[in-house]
Amino acid sequence: MTDATTATATAERAASAPLLSASAVFDGAADGGAIGSARAFTADFLTAASAVGRPPVPEDRVGLATLVVSELVTNAVRHTSGPCRLLLELRRDAVEISVFDRAAAAPVPHGHDPARVGQHGLEIVVAVCGSVAVEPGPEGKRVRARLPLLAGDPGTG
Repeated sequence: MTDATTATATAERAASAPLLSASAVFDGAADGGAIGSARAFTADFLTAASAVGRPPVPEDRVGLATLVVSELVTNAVRHTSGPCRLLLELRRDAVEISVFDRAAAAPVPHGHDPARVGQHGLEIVVAVCGSVAVEPGPEGKRVRARLPLLAGDPGTG
């Protein structure tokens, strides 16, 4: 490999690495407060952003991130068996929120229906995030949502 190729590969790895990451496991059956705990974990994580030399995350973005976590963890603990894992990855301009669970089936968003009571979680996540993807895994799936940290970025409602 040439020096230029090595430098490019190193820069790409550095650019893709999160500034800060943390994960936690939540079990809805064992802990009725899993959703609230996941929200608090997320707020604490984003508050720590300044510890890695990044400007503080705006309050409205912290609120949206905790909403996204609440919806994704709720789906995992209510509609799958066993615990779920929450992974938060802080990037320069976004936070990536991933929830891993043991169900292979992807969540199905319902069409817009203001008369429907409940089941709007995935619809909300798609509306506020820049991207949402479901990735199959060997023991279930990963639902990954990317929330821009600057108001007005695409996908932030």
